[in-house]
Parts: sequence; structure tokens; C-alpha cells
Amino acid sequence: MGKVVFISEKPSVAQQFADALGIPLTRRDGYMEGKDTIITWCLGHLVTMSYPEAYDPKLKRWSMDTLPFLPKEFRYEVINDGGTKKQYNTVRNILTSKDVDRIYICTDSGREGEYIYRLVAKQAGVHGKEQKRVWIDSQTKEEILRGIREAKDDSAYDNLGAAAYLRAKEDYLMGINFSRALTLKYRYPIADFLGMDRCVIAVGRVMTCVLGIVVRREREIRAFVPTPFFRVVGTFGKKDAEGNLLTFTADWSAVEGSRCFQSPKLYRDNGFLKREDAEELITYLTAPGEPDNTPRVDAISHKKEVKNPPTLYNLAELQNDCSRYFKISPDQTLAIAQELYEKKLTTYPRTDARVLSSAVAKVIDENLNGVSSQPMFAPYVKKILASGTDKKIGKTKYTNDAMITDHYAIIPTGQGFSALPSLSPTSAKVYELIVRRFLAIFYPPAIFDKISLSVKVRGEHFGTSQKVLKDPGYLEVNDYSFRKKKGEAEEQTDGEGAARETVDLSKVLEHLKKGDVLSAEGYEIREGQTQPPKRYNSGSLILTMENAGQFIEDETLREQIKGSGIGTSATRADILKKLVTNRYLDLNAKTQIYTPTQLGEMIYDVCDCSIRSLLDPKLTASWEMGLSRVAEGTVTEDEYMEKLEGFITRRTNHVKETNYAGALRAQFEKEAPYYPRKMNFSKTRYAGKGNFSSGKTAPKKSTDTRTGKTTAKTDSPKK
Repeated sequence: MGKVVFISEKPSVAQQFADALGIPLTRRDGYMEGKDTIITWCLGHLVTMSYPEAYDPKLKRWSMDTLPFLPKEFRYEVINDGGTKKQYNTVRNILTSKDVDRIYICTDSGREGEYIYRLVAKQAGVHGKEQKRVWIDSQTKEEILRGIREAKDDSAYDNLGAAAYLRAKEDYLMGINFSRALTLKYRYPIADFLGMDRCVIAVGRVMTCVLGIVVRREREIRAFVPTPFFRVVGTFGKKDAEGNLLTFTADWSAVEGSRCFQSPKLYRDNGFLKREDAEELITYLTAPGEPDNTPRVDAISHKKEVKNPPTLYNLAELQNDCSRYFKISPDQTLAIAQELYEKKLTTYPRTDARVLSSAVAKVIDENLNGVSSQPMFAPYVKKILASGTDKKIGKTKYTNDAMITDHYAIIPTGQGFSALPSLSPTSAKVYELIVRRFLAIFYPPAIFDKISLSVKVRGEHFGTSQKVLKDPGYLEVNDYSFRKKKGEAEEQTDGEGAARETVDLSKVLEHLKKGDVLSAEGYEIREGQTQPPKRYNSGSLILTMENAGQFIEDETLREQIKGSGIGTSATRADILKKLVTNRYLDLNAKTQIYTPTQLGEMIYDVCDCSIRSLLDPKLTASWEMGLSRVAEGTVTEDEYMEKLEGFITRRTNHVKETNYAGALRAQFEKEAPYYPRKMNFSKTRYAGKGNFSSGKTAPKKSTDTRTGKTTAKTDSPKK
């Protein structure tokens, strides 16, 4: 019998498999070897798609004449840097060795991990070997050994592999064709306007769509005109048995029966557009005469509100909370989640699911018992085990096999605690987030009493409400070590940015009943104004990418792409990082707020004129949905490629046949005042790979009279 090979994505994962197997191994250059076993690794991607010049040297020069570029057979090559190429040769020699009979594929359990291995196997020419796919959710010894025992023939993942190849082809063809076409057509207008030596317009299926989301939000903010409004607030009082005056405030609203009901003077139904109208109302409320202006309790109500624990973390939700709590970027969160996974503390991070699988739910007490060894969490686990809710979790909404594609939610493994001291403070906090979210699902709901109090004065309605926590339920678990200290009150707002105080209504209500007469302690006008839409931060943008359906008006299509989103959990952080690296977006490291750069907005303008669909989340999400259907086996590779090539051909030809340089120049001028600080390209010059050829001579130098800056003169229309 021949040797068995285990091939992982990274050396660290290879070591985990070596530890789990527990057999004597000798470390060699690029692999570990035992009597009948070899463990090796890929260093991430070892093989990549070839540039067009690999098909024909003439294609190295960028020219409209060679577009669209749609090869019939795609070419691949080993990544040509010393360490990567050396490791590929090591892996190739091992996989193709006549001494090897079986290969266990241990790359990350997902579309990209499947792609990494298949590229290597194809490039190396692996034939006649038994190839088994190890699919695991954590790197604990038990999970690794289970994955090896239950490994399926890799052919069972052919549809997933096909989707992986198609995703790469799609990104490659869109990037090559659209970036070249738009650069050749519009590089001079942008370079001329910004004073760049050269400009490459880099676009992509996901990247350009996300750029569009951020630019559109910025334009909504610019176009926003604040509307002032004036609310009337009454302060009312009632003496208790000891004669102490208890007061509370309530907001006026124009309910049916009000003299202002449906008046054009109103802002919504609880304020006025002009101060004088609010003043007129107060005059009416305080004037003597009939009807009586004595305030009376009109209604008191108590409503029970039940708040269930949130579902578990997927990567997007974790990235959102880490941005909110710790002000770290999505790629930093992913790196920490990957670290926790590799240190056996948590399960696989690149997941879209927020529930458990039924199989895991059956043995979830193992995770709980492990977590109980940590003093921070031990009291909660003790309470869970005593209640027996761990035995019932498989029958709750937190377990649902239908909502899982590749992996279940991110949860603690209950192992790996020896690695805790090596974690950075931020990594330790992220681990705490994951554990507390996990423990919460075994707790009962939080119960609130929503108290509502209504007061009437001369037929006008004043109301106030408050939620009082009666039973903390799962909120007991949310005692984060990093939360604000007691006494640091969080500001509450009225939804329009105006701060408001909290009133302990439960104390007041002890002395009130319907019909009680109150004293009017005064009426005041509180001015506020409408607020513009908020800019995206790193967390909200990740969630927006995940929930792309919100941008789609057609209800049927929105439902069809539900769960597809823009990009995947594995790629979203890298997309955002690339947009910042390309200087299309700025990221404020302190606030984690994204804003477009002037260059980024100009790229948006170019795409909006030429390939508008690239900016449309509907298109991007539909491509992702198509890949999911290939992975499911409901769409064939040929069907997908036919659609893809048709789209690229039509859009590339449209760019070739049109010219919007004049309109773009006018748009650039319109946007320029919003960017008073000019972008500096002298130190970090934005330039792309490749040579250009568009039938024009190199631009001459000229001085821009508006800025005094020397730039490249082009044949673009003058302003």
C-alpha cells in the first residue's frame, strides 16, 4: 500500500493535522514525513490565472483592437516568486509521486479552499490518485479526525469546484476587459484633471458596486437640506401621599381629535414646521376659559414585550460588532477570527450562517463543558446546564440545517485555552464576544414592561412611554468586560438627533390612575432638525454588502437573491481593503467611517456613463446567486459562461463606441469644490500594470489656469 498525503492551505493548519494524527513525523523542507504519511501545504494560492500576454505577446499592450478578450481555454501558471514557486515544486513532486495512493484535501472548507487545491492538482497533473475531501468546522483534534473519517471523494464537490473556477473567470474577464476599455477611453480626462502622471481605471464585479454604494450615500448627504421642527413638551405633576410633587414630561402629538390633526403646518404628527405655530398651541393650552385647560390622565397601559436572544455570529455580524465596539476594520476582524480558529478556540470564521447544524446541536454540551472551565463564563454555563436548555437547542430557531450552506455559525469550541495568554487584548475581546453570543442562545428571553401614559389637555394629546426590564433573561450574559463603567449613561435620542432625558414612569404610576387631575407645571418648545443619512462605517458597509437585496425594488427578485448579497464572507473585507489601497475610498481609522476620494468619485462617474450596471447591487448579487446555483447543480458551467461572455461583449463594445469625455469634465468640475485638498500622487503614484495603445500620441504638458498645476494635456473637450 502506498503513502497517504494530507495537503492543507497553510503551514499552521498542517501542524494542527500533524498533532491530531499523533504519529511520528520528520520535518523537511516544505513538508512533514512519516513512515506512510506525508503532510504538506500550499501557502495560500500557488497557481494563478495568466495575464493576456501569456496567450499572445501582442496582448501585453493595451489596445481597443484586442477587446473584448474572451479566451476559449483559460491558462494558468505558478506564481513566480521564489518561496511560492519552490513550495509548488515540492507539492507537485509529492502529489504526483508514484509512492502516493491517496490524497486528503485539507484546504479551507469552502469555495476558495476547493479552488486553491484544484488549481494545484490540475497544474501538477495529478492523475490516478484517490482524492478525498476533508470538510471540518474547527481545528480541534476530534473535528479533524472526524473530517478524515468521513471524508468524501472530491468528485462530490465538483459543482462547488465549478463555481470556484467560474468566480475566478468572471472576476478576471470583467477586470481585464472593463479596466482596459475604460482606461484607454478615459484615463487622460482623469489624469489631466487630477495632475496624475498616469491613471488606470480599475473596476471589478464587487469592488465597483461597493464604490457605488459609498458614493451614492455621500451624494445623498450633500443633497440633504435639514428641516427644522418644533415640538411641544408638557411637564405635568401629581403629589404623593406625603405631599411631594412627582413630575414627568410628555410629548404633544396631533392625534385624531386634535385641532391640528392633519394640518399642513405639522412636521410629521408631533411637531410644527414653524415656531410661531408651536407658540400658538401653547397659548391655547394655557389660556383661561372653556374648555377646561386642566390636564387629566387619559390612559395608562402596560404591555409585555419579549426580546429573544439574537442568533449566533456569522462573519458579517462579527465584523459589524467589532467595528462598533473596538473600531477595527473588517480585515482586522477577519484576521482575528482566523487566529482564533487556528488556535482551536472557535469554529470556522468564513461563514454566512447564523445557526447551528442539527448534528452539532446534539453534542453542544461538549462546547459548553469546555467553556465552563473559564472563570468568566463558568457561572453562566452552570445555570444553562441546570436548566437543561442545552438538550432542547436542536428544536429551536437557533438550529436549522436549511440555513447552512458550507459551515454553521461561529461558536467557541470549548478547547484551545492554552492559547488564551498569547492573544492580544483585542483578540481576547473578540473571543469574549463570540462566547457570550453563544451562551445567550441557551438563556430565556428578556422580559420588558412597556408603560404608556397619555394625558389630555383641552382635547390635545400628550404621551410618554418607557420600557422597564422585568426579567433580564439572556441580557444577564451580556456583561461584557469591556463595556462602559456604571454611571456612564449612554445618550438617548428622539430619532431626530435631539437628546431627551429618561423619566422613571414606574415611580410616577404608583400614584396615578385614569381620570386623575394633574398640575400643568409648564409647556416648552424644543427645537430640532432632521438629520442627513449616516455615512457607512466598516461594520454597516459589510452588513450592507451582505444584504444587497435592500437596494432592489422588485420584491420577487429581492427574494430570489436573499442570502446571496455582494461578495462572500471570505472576500468582503479584502474588497474594502482594495478600495482603500487603490485610493478610491478613505477609511478613518479612528471612526471606521468610509468616504469616497475625489479619484473614487470620478471612477464612479466614468462607470455611471459607460457601464452603469457595474454600480448596480442587483447585477452584482445576481452574479453571486448564479454562482450559488452552479454550486447547487441547478445551473451548468456552459450556461453561466454564455451569459457572462454575452454581458462582457455588449458592455465592452458600448465603451468602444461611445465617448462621454465632455460630460465627464463638466461633472468633475461640479464635484471639485467638495474636495478642497488635492490628492497627492507624487509619493504613491496610482499606476497600473501594462502598456497602453489607443492610437493617440503621448500627451503634451500644459498648465491648468484654475489650479496653476502642470498636467498632461489631452484631446478632451475644454471646459
